[in-house]
Amino acid sequence: MSATIWPFVADDWPAVAAIIDEVLTAGETYAMPVLDDAAARNFWLDQPGVVAVAEVDGVVVGTAKMGPNRPAQGSHVGTASFMVGSAARGRGIGRALGEHVVAWHRAEGFAGIQFNAVVATNMAAVALWRSLGFEVIGTVPGAFRRPDGSFAGLHVMYLDLGAGLSR
Repeated sequence: MSATIWPFVADDWPAVAAIIDEVLTAGETYAMPVLDDAAARNFWLDQPGVVAVAEVDGVVVGTAKMGPNRPAQGSHVGTASFMVGSAARGRGIGRALGEHVVAWHRAEGFAGIQFNAVVATNMAAVALWRSLGFEVIGTVPGAFRRPDGSFAGLHVMYLDLGAGLSR
């Protein structure tokens, strides 16, 4: 499955909103409640940075948002969030979005990329980010409550984009 990645446009919203709703309803990867449309728009679109979508055969199957991890003194390190619809998982969509996000951060001059909360039980995501060069630099034990009531750690993952920032 080959994905085309492009910048979000308003016509993409219904598909992106459906993906957000599906991911948040599953409750396995984001520490967030299910959102109504206005809250979902605020969460995904009304933050600093840019949003991209992944399309396969004319259908939006995934999305990513990327930008600075923190404002002001922390704005040289980027971050990103990703969602892929269940029907497209395991088909390289996350990798295509991940590669796009890394390339975007490099082109924009970021020193590194920090993921603040990768659920440790999300093995596919952890393996993907490691394959793209990210390291787990810390784990908050039990910080994520799974839908079955069990707890999982939240990894902080980091990719140095060549700036040589000391850790």
